[in-house]
Order: sequence, then structure tokens, then C-alpha cells
Amino acid sequence: QLQLVESGGGLVQPGGSLRLSCAASGFTLDYYAIGWFRQAPGKGREGVSCISSSGGSTNYADSVKGRFTISRDNAKNTVYLQMNSLKPEDTAVYYCAAARLDWCLDYGMIYWGKGTLVTVSS
Repeated sequence: QLQLVESGGGLVQPGGSLRLSCAASGFTLDYYAIGWFRQAPGKGREGVSCISSSGGSTNYADSVKGRFTISRDNAKNTVYLQMNSLKPEDTAVYYCAAARLDWCLDYGMIYWGKGTLVTVSS
């Protein structure tokens, strides 16, 4: 039973911050690239950020650059997404996914969490 579980979502005002967590059970994340994805109401899924299996490389969607930070703590088998300066357009269900690869590939994300809802509204 291999699982990823997201947590940390909720309601936040524009300009506020949240930290999302992605915890793995049943396997270790040490050898996996981890990505964060999101799906806004009425829109398709989009990639938000990726961290390499080593943790040495990261990348971000243009829409979140400078505001979001991805990190990993292998000792806790957990990946985080720190979200600052949140905007209403960040409202979405956020998913984490793991690829048994050095980097995130859309078709290579073999484990997915069920998502956590982030709502940015005044």
C-alpha cells in the first residue's frame, strides 16, 4: 500500500501564506523526483513545481516563481511547498506526485496523492 498524503490546505486571504506537506508511506522518497500540481475550478491540471530526487535542482511555473518554494526532508519522508503572497488565482486543489526518476515527467508520475484544497479569498 503505497500512498502520498497531502496536508496543509485551507482558506487564506490574498497575500497570505500556507505550507503544504506531502508525506509518503509504504516507500521512501529518497530516489523519487517530487512534483506539485494543481487543478483550479473549471481548468485542467497544471504543473506547479518539481524537486529532483537529490534535492539539488528545483523549478517552478512562471505563475508562482518568486512566491513558492519546494523543499524535501528525506529523514521525514516528506516534501513541502511553501506558498507566499498568495493570489485568488492560486485557488485550486493541490496534488503531490512522485516519479522514480531524477526529474518530474508528466507521464512518469506514478504515485499521486488525493489532493488538498487551497482557497485564496477575502
